[in-house]
Amino acid sequence: MASFLTCSALFTLIFIFLITPFFIVTDAKFSEQLPAPKASHIVEKMSHLHFYFHDIFSGKHPTAITVAGRENKFGGTVITDDPLTEGVEHRSKVVGRAQGMYAWSSLDAASLLVVMNFEFIEGKYNGSSFSLLGRNPFLETVREMPVVGGTGLFRFARGYALAKTFRFSGGKGDAVVEYNVFVMHH
Repeated sequence: MASFLTCSALFTLIFIFLITPFFIVTDAKFSEQLPAPKASHIVEKMSHLHFYFHDIFSGKHPTAITVAGRENKFGGTVITDDPLTEGVEHRSKVVGRAQGMYAWSSLDAASLLVVMNFEFIEGKYNGSSFSLLGRNPFLETVREMPVVGGTGLFRFARGYALAKTFRFSGGKGDAVVEYNVFVMHH
């Protein structure tokens, strides 16, 4: 009798695993359109941020290092953890950090691919960040790069950053870049 129950149980399990999938109907979708939140609940704001980015290769405590390729050559890749300051001088009040990377990405033009998070540690933006992802033709006077997202107060961020080199030391590679960023966020 015990072997009959075992065979019967085994037969039931086989039946369930082999036949059941043909009777299961799913409504799985790759994507779907969700209704937009009501405008009365979400107020979108625009913020303008002005700060200076200090890319430092020289000295005992560099904030930018080349990790691949040769510096200033196609494929050269730099990782950064650069201070962002209120004023142009390195001793100015630090308001955040620019953490990410950039790489020389053009064979015939002076252009970088920038992938960077700008994290803030001061004022109402303390703990918030936004991300840049774009092309930086660094020899142009003013460069525009897109803001592609953010966290904290910059959640759902979109906008653009205007970068202008304030000072560059060709021998050391150190640079100070002025940023004006316009960000739409919730």
